[in-house]
Amino acid sequence: MKTTGSEKDRKDKPRYVLSILLVLLLGACTSQTAPETPSPPPMPIESDYWPTGGWRTSTPEEQGMDSAKLAEMIDYLQGQTSFSIHSLLIIRNGYVVTDAYFYPFAQGSLHDIASDTKSIMSTLVGIAIDQGYIESVRQPVLDFFPERTVANLDANKEAMTLEDLLTMRSGFECIHQPTEVTLDQMMASSDWVQFALDLPMAAEPGTRFVYCSPNVHILSAIIQETTGMTALAFAQEHLFGPLGISDVIWPPDPQGHNWGWGDIKLAPHDMAKLGYLYLNEGLWDGQQVLSSAWVKAATSSQQHATNGYGYLWWLKPGPPDIYFADGRGGQRISVLPEQNMVVVTTGGGGRDSDGVLEKLSTAHIIPSVESATPLPVNLDAVTALESKIQDAAAPVHFQPEPVPSLPEIAPSVSGQTYVLDPNPAGLLSVSPAFPEEAEALLGLSFIDGNQIEWLIGLDNVFRFSPGRYGLLAAAKGWWESDNVFVVHLDEIGNINEMQFKLTFEDDQVTIQIQELTGLGGVTTVGRLEE
Repeated sequence: MKTTGSEKDRKDKPRYVLSILLVLLLGACTSQTAPETPSPPPMPIESDYWPTGGWRTSTPEEQGMDSAKLAEMIDYLQGQTSFSIHSLLIIRNGYVVTDAYFYPFAQGSLHDIASDTKSIMSTLVGIAIDQGYIESVRQPVLDFFPERTVANLDANKEAMTLEDLLTMRSGFECIHQPTEVTLDQMMASSDWVQFALDLPMAAEPGTRFVYCSPNVHILSAIIQETTGMTALAFAQEHLFGPLGISDVIWPPDPQGHNWGWGDIKLAPHDMAKLGYLYLNEGLWDGQQVLSSAWVKAATSSQQHATNGYGYLWWLKPGPPDIYFADGRGGQRISVLPEQNMVVVTTGGGGRDSDGVLEKLSTAHIIPSVESATPLPVNLDAVTALESKIQDAAAPVHFQPEPVPSLPEIAPSVSGQTYVLDPNPAGLLSVSPAFPEEAEALLGLSFIDGNQIEWLIGLDNVFRFSPGRYGLLAAAKGWWESDNVFVVHLDEIGNINEMQFKLTFEDDQVTIQIQELTGLGGVTTVGRLEE
């Protein structure tokens, strides 16, 4: 991609209703060791070192890992075409040994962590129990909402417990494949918590695993009901604050409950802090932030699901044993206790149909661990690894293509505002503009008053501009016919890829919006603003 617009400083903006749409739709180096160089002494973590203010770095060899194998790993990731990796962070013995970013995602940027958020919600529930806000996981769910009248009430719903939500065994009738239909319906409702509580029951609680994101939104509401604080405020005081995590975006629902199931925005270094907290059994810099009992329960199999499942953590039995937070599109926080390691990846939102993350772990990262003590110094391999990491982060420039002449309709629609019919995307209006030969603009406004504008390349080269929540987005477009304009949007840190097709006829526009990674689409119609 070629950057032709300047990227503005990221701002922590209010959520955009577009978020609803996006969920609805949603050469290897030869290792040259020097035999005459003795191994360095063991490099234990300093007793007073915790990464609260930032991670310390180390060469892989100092932590018993092979830099040459990690360099091959970067080659492997660079060669992928079916899956877009954005970042890879490997921490062993508390030290960063690999910190790679793949253009255009950049170090220090926030990234949507998708359903990794669920593991954060598990952690907040554990802290709330530790501190006495919640009695136990055995409490019936409806007891937390005495003032609500709940539909489809029966003995099964009355028996449903907090633990049933944590283990995805609520018993709710919930559709999650091939897309999360029930989640989409919840987000289209006026009261998400009420919608989730009103769901009909399909099974006795605790008997059947069904991945159901509304379960976890109920947990967010329970945190708010019991502590008097939103999940974000509670986390800032009892989790994010102690861990030194300050840059967080966590959207709220219409009633102000933070989205329990997904879409927190964090930097990869802060994602790793959650894994490191669990790796250290809830201890952080002398403070027991989370009880070790909760860590053990949350990361132990509570029922039989694919790869196993704990309290909103996925489990992969070894050797080596691994547990991980897993989010759509490659967002993952993996903890490998036997290797004293945390691995974090972020991705571009596509489906990992080729198992890239699995191969990354089993064929590259785990084999790179060769010793519990330092390996001999290997400067050539370290240099090769650092060079490949730098190459992965370097801007990629594309040669602009000739821009076809604009169709006759372009000047007449440029600068116009089209007011849209009510739609599940929450879009109020759209405003296309064609101010330059090689660039266009697409402005969107939403029913909550928020606005956003994308810069669009018309020469088959992406243009960058701030997108939702101020995170970088890239867009290019073309005229498919004399009256059909198409925009391809890559949201990068917001992980979605979308196509907007605008068909202009007389005084109206029909907009077809398709999420390209499989979340679906929506169509709406707009008319010229009077």
